[in-house]
Amino acid sequence: MYKHVFSPMRIGAVEVPNRIVRTAHATRLATGYVNDDLIAYHLARAKGGAGLSILESTSVHPSSTFSLSAADDGAIAPMRKLVDAIAPTGMKLFTQLWHGGYTDPAADGGLPWAVTALAGRYSVAPPIPMTTDQIEEVIDSYGRAAARMKAAGLDGVEVLAGAGYLFSQFFSPVLNQRTDTYGGSFDNRIRAFLATLRAIRAATSPEFALGVRIGSSSDPRILTDDDVNAIALRAQSEGLIDFVNITHGDYYFHVDRYAGMDAPLGYQLPHSERVSQGLTVPRIIVGRYATLDDAEQALKEGQADMVNIVRGMIADPMLVVKSREGRGTEVRPCIGCNQGCLGGAFAGRMGCAVNPAVGYERTLSDESIVRAAVPRKVLVVGGGVAGMEAARTALLAGHHVTLVEAMSDLGGLLNCARHLPKLHAIGDIAIWLESEIYRLGAEVRLSTYMDADDVLAEQPDAVIVATGSQPTDAREFRQTADPAAELRISRDATVLTPLDLATAPPQEMGRTALVFDDVGHYDAIGCCEALINRGIEVTYVTRHLMFAPAVETTGRTQAALRRMHGAGRLRIVTQAALVSIDKGSAEVRPLFGTTAESVPADTVVLVGYRQSQNEIWDALRGRVDQLHLVGDARSARDIQPAIREGHLAGRAIV
Repeated sequence: MYKHVFSPMRIGAVEVPNRIVRTAHATRLATGYVNDDLIAYHLARAKGGAGLSILESTSVHPSSTFSLSAADDGAIAPMRKLVDAIAPTGMKLFTQLWHGGYTDPAADGGLPWAVTALAGRYSVAPPIPMTTDQIEEVIDSYGRAAARMKAAGLDGVEVLAGAGYLFSQFFSPVLNQRTDTYGGSFDNRIRAFLATLRAIRAATSPEFALGVRIGSSSDPRILTDDDVNAIALRAQSEGLIDFVNITHGDYYFHVDRYAGMDAPLGYQLPHSERVSQGLTVPRIIVGRYATLDDAEQALKEGQADMVNIVRGMIADPMLVVKSREGRGTEVRPCIGCNQGCLGGAFAGRMGCAVNPAVGYERTLSDESIVRAAVPRKVLVVGGGVAGMEAARTALLAGHHVTLVEAMSDLGGLLNCARHLPKLHAIGDIAIWLESEIYRLGAEVRLSTYMDADDVLAEQPDAVIVATGSQPTDAREFRQTADPAAELRISRDATVLTPLDLATAPPQEMGRTALVFDDVGHYDAIGCCEALINRGIEVTYVTRHLMFAPAVETTGRTQAALRRMHGAGRLRIVTQAALVSIDKGSAEVRPLFGTTAESVPADTVVLVGYRQSQNEIWDALRGRVDQLHLVGDARSARDIQPAIREGHLAGRAIV
């Protein structure tokens, strides 16, 4: 089984034990130099069976910084500590050498150096266009950084020459408008890149692997697959690279680089196949691969020599080991939400929506759970993800756990959310949690409603209340940005909640709809898309500055907007409030204005904050020694805090 996955791979002089690679991904667990949190994070995945890990973007020069740095000798000793920790596992370790060009600020918070003065997609000011002397300084800094990483004991490095960063900017005939020897012709535009590879080769040694992560732009007018293929072939022909790590996309549509659950497995293959034409060095591919079965198929078909599984091993560090041992059903699934990983990194620190131990491996990993000296009788009330994670964690600690759920199925609101477009995968974590609590021996009672007296009759030592939340009745809706306003709703108007739309939509909803988004998360996106898919013209109205701001950093907002605008049935109105809802229309006004506009709306969906259902917790206060309130029952949010709070509650029982 997994014949191709577990065959060794030679990258230059480095032998990698298997074909699973964790490519570079921002964690922000460390700033500047490697620290203990970053070591623990990577060590967990090394123990979990990955063959190769490439550390996150490591800055080579203070003119552009993000997280790690190899710009001075202070980086060597901390990196050596990581290398020494990983060595006994057999996993090989590279790092990614990086300069962002116009994308990221200088180390002192000032303007970055870039190819030209053209500002980037998310720049706040134009960068400093590099002089030829400065370009040569940066080239030299790559060689010096590589030498430091070799001195730290790493097995190799890759140069990031894709994803919209410095070398992508050099390569592009659109972004590179220089008129000197680094701009204009193809040879001039790749000059700095080739010189950088030569500098690294000169500064290291033949046994030190050198590769490149490279790919085309989201906009083919900026940089095409054929351009990238020609660049990779040139580097290969000069013997400058030992592998090519193929990516696609940049900041002009950044979700292309790490598509969410809406994209299919192998979604980048059309690009990687074009880029890899004629390459004989090992090729690494990416594209939502999340299981060893996925990887085995890609390798068997010759689509790659190594397969990237990053998010899958964020969700479950032991993915490779469990799968190899025939325990694939025990692998905690990545649901492709991008919330904790991408969203967390952009917000300052990576996490994971389904695995609360990510970034906290030293204190929150399952392996760190201490078995109880005296097992307790634990009652979990509520079978959503918060309750199931609480039960799972308490079971791992050796407690006797009973979980009661009022509905006939476990999963809570995820059972509803998964019916919205492009959200099917969100239910995977509920399926896994259900499987795990049964495997670990929980007593589960479905279709069982309990009040406080019922709970006390069980004589539990500890109670975890995870009773979730419910949408506010549409006709009692209060707007967060205008709480004093009374929203007038006529009796014959069709007004729904997201739950109504997901589970029991009316057969006839008319030709127009208005979705009012008070929350800014994915709920409203799913509602808009569900309506658009039925051929309905949708007006999205929100108090926020932009469309669904809470998920903008995940990239899934961009993908959804592309789909919905492509259908031609979406209008967006921001910083607005509802005045009234009538049959067939609604009145909308600017938040800071008084002139109302009538919007066609045969159906109105009100996406507001849900109401916590925690009456049983209130009734039990002071009557149970160990009482915990978790997830939406505490405050209606989403699955990441729900799972985290359930996990912490399960660990807290004494």
